[in-house]
Amino acid sequence: MPQVSKFDMSGKEIGDFELNDKVFDEDVNEHVVHQVITAQLAAKRRGTASTKTRSEVRGGGRKPWRQKGTGRARHGTIRSPLWVGGGITFGPKPRSYKKKVNKKMKRLALRSILTDKVNNDQLKIIEKLDYDKPKTKQVVNLVKDFDLEDKKVLIVLAEKNDNVYLSARNLPNVDTMVLDAMNAYQLLDNEYILVPEEAAQKIEEVLSEWKKHEIL
Repeated sequence: MPQVSKFDMSGKEIGDFELNDKVFDEDVNEHVVHQVITAQLAAKRRGTASTKTRSEVRGGGRKPWRQKGTGRARHGTIRSPLWVGGGITFGPKPRSYKKKVNKKMKRLALRSILTDKVNNDQLKIIEKLDYDKPKTKQVVNLVKDFDLEDKKVLIVLAEKNDNVYLSARNLPNVDTMVLDAMNAYQLLDNEYILVPEEAAQKIEEVLSEWKKHEIL
């Protein structure tokens, strides 16, 4: 089983933490990670861009001039795409950009990213992370103790914790995420991940169970 150091809230190493190899020792599948993140970003697109075709533009019901005898080119409507103010040819229409990705791929992507973070020493296990009241300075000191002031840091919590969330939300390089909302893009977008021991155990429990029931 892979083993990482365990720290207290002051950044002091207090022991080792054994990780579940079913979750944190996966073969990193970059292709699947790319597909999952592409699908996740595509799902965020609103797809509301719209243009009018020549049949939808108002006006242009009368032929602008007779067919022959004027010396000018033949036109049937001033709302032709050739005219200023006319319809748009092959313009965008409202659509969905969603790409279908099955659960097996999403789970594999999560395990791949977590494994990569462990391999690069970018996942830190904290014995406990809790504050009596929200205060930004607490998270500033936490990040400073781990020497991560100039890094993008993600704190993964086992469950919603308002004191931690409110303490971190004003810091541009620090993000928080509850385990239930864990996603590939957010994990990969942040260089370092801080995980309380309780959250790490739940991640192992959830992702190892997912792998156990998959047909590989």
